[in-house]
Amino acid sequence: MSQQGQVIFNGRYELHHRLGRGGMAEVYLARDQLLDRPVAVKVLFPALATEAGFVERFRREAQSAANLNHPNVVSVFDWGEANGTYFIVMEYVEGHTLADTIRAEGRIHPDRAAEIVSDIAAALGFAHRNGVVHRDVKPGNVLITTDGAVKVADFGIARALSDTSDQNLTKTGSVMGTATYFSPEQARGAVVDPRSDLYSLGCVLYELTTGRPPFSGESAMAIAYKHVQENPVPPRQLDPGLPDTLEAITLKCLAKNPDNRYPSAADLRADLRRYLDGARILAEPVMAPGPEMGATGVMAPTAYDGTMVGGQQPPGYYDDGYDDYYDDEPEEKKSNKGFLVALILLLLLLAGLLFFLATSMGDDDGDDVTMVDVPGVEGRPRAEAEATLREAGFEVEVSTASSADVAADTVISQDPGPGDEAEEGSTVRIEVSAGPEAVTVPNVVGQPQAEAQRILEEAGFLVQQEAIETNDAEEGTVAEQEPGANQQAASGSTVIIRVVSGPNTVAIPDVRGQDPATATNTLVDAGFQPNRSDEASNDIPEGTVIGTNPSAGTQVEPGSQVTVIVSTGPAAVGVPNVEGAQEEAARSQLEGAGFSVQVTYTPTFDPRQDGVVVSQNPTANSQAEPGTQVRLIVNQFRENENPDPTSPETTEPGNGNNGDTN
Repeated sequence: MSQQGQVIFNGRYELHHRLGRGGMAEVYLARDQLLDRPVAVKVLFPALATEAGFVERFRREAQSAANLNHPNVVSVFDWGEANGTYFIVMEYVEGHTLADTIRAEGRIHPDRAAEIVSDIAAALGFAHRNGVVHRDVKPGNVLITTDGAVKVADFGIARALSDTSDQNLTKTGSVMGTATYFSPEQARGAVVDPRSDLYSLGCVLYELTTGRPPFSGESAMAIAYKHVQENPVPPRQLDPGLPDTLEAITLKCLAKNPDNRYPSAADLRADLRRYLDGARILAEPVMAPGPEMGATGVMAPTAYDGTMVGGQQPPGYYDDGYDDYYDDEPEEKKSNKGFLVALILLLLLLAGLLFFLATSMGDDDGDDVTMVDVPGVEGRPRAEAEATLREAGFEVEVSTASSADVAADTVISQDPGPGDEAEEGSTVRIEVSAGPEAVTVPNVVGQPQAEAQRILEEAGFLVQQEAIETNDAEEGTVAEQEPGANQQAASGSTVIIRVVSGPNTVAIPDVRGQDPATATNTLVDAGFQPNRSDEASNDIPEGTVIGTNPSAGTQVEPGSQVTVIVSTGPAAVGVPNVEGAQEEAARSQLEGAGFSVQVTYTPTFDPRQDGVVVSQNPTANSQAEPGTQVRLIVNQFRENENPDPTSPETTEPGNGNNGDTN
């Protein structure tokens, strides 16, 4: 714990604030004090560190991930143990997750989706070639930087976790949280290989282009069952405007049998590049629904000729991967089949007659049913979502649920979904985030500082320490806490503990913005020994105090030395060398470096020297502050049959007067 109350891991990584929370860990923005750079620190929940074999697996997988150096992979810098659990130090990526994009925008343009998935495939292909299978490919593990670059995170962590949990779907953690993107072999608990990552990536591509994942359900087990037993609705049934080639690529990734998927991530990426370039892809597009297809539009199973292998159907029998699992019940006798067909036709005819009678006998004054598209409101504030839906002609039913990922009062999901058709005036149900789940704050008053911090962090809170002087409690123990014991607070929020420091420390006063003399007097009056250090600053005026070291508010012993950091103004920069350059180029280079330009012209009788810079002041490569005026002498051609070499006339262009121009 630093003197300011911030958590520091391994004496190096200073945690600032939480960026996110998942099923197995929390991620914090931190500062690497050794290299003075921002990093992201993923802190695993202590419950994951209770198994003896987990530590070794975690170390091995963290080292494997640290060896993945690729532009589309979030770099892993370090790992370690602290406060009863383990942590990984990763590259801090300024931006947002792909899951945030989906929540905010819904489905995105097919070409942009293909570009994103192509970059993810590049990262996976590099990892696969280095012997690392991700096992948890999902939008939440894909980061989009502020300039649109794609980076994949959490390589190797899922491996360590799944080895601990034995891939048991009934256990908690990320296994339960990512069933939406499971491959069938993961759902069955079978051994996975790189093609499992391609199936999960197919789920991501499906969600990007349709606005929803291929399978959903009431529980992780229900979703996993669908991954194994059901086929997804072809994307073009949800959006007929999607290119059939991109649909074919998506469904090839989602083949139940790994042999029917792309052989490698590189092959998938190559097909996505062909799609983006308008070239012919390797995946075969899905045929349009016809008489041979089922009502859902999914290709009907390829006819099986009855050949038996060892008394069974051939293993691995698939029909291009679009209907891998089919009904094995024996065929009915033809006579029974004919009877059933006739019965179905008779029932359909009867239903048609009843419908005709009902509509013809209905009230002539009744209104026709109007179907309209349901607006997408997921990720929007509740008030805005309700207004949007009501303007579209719908009633709104609101329910709330706790969420650590979605901001409070923001729509988590809706039913019917975005773009679905529903009857005008019908009800759209929206689920709104109530923010992180509230938990009970433990009582740590009277506990030693380290023990209090451990208890609070295990309960899911961040800890901020403040010093307090009191004679009512032992030094180094917690005298007060905020929020108080047994109160309810959001998981991941900060609990302030006030630790008894004794009477022998004082806080350094804030002297920022003062002149050095005033700042020195202030520190002397507070009982410190000030000294001075100068530092260049483009923001703080020259002669003004930038701050102190240690910083203001730090509790230190009276009489301690405090360095006053004083601004020397903007840092000087080198003046570019423009002698011999043309005037326009010289002016552009100097102004681009932050200098102003003054030009004086001198005559020349050599037309080749017209416009050439003869000299400059300040001289080339000398140091000067930004904004300094650089004076240039520039040749100007004059026609004179009998030039007087003793005449150094300097004129403005276009007139005979001596002078300068800016």
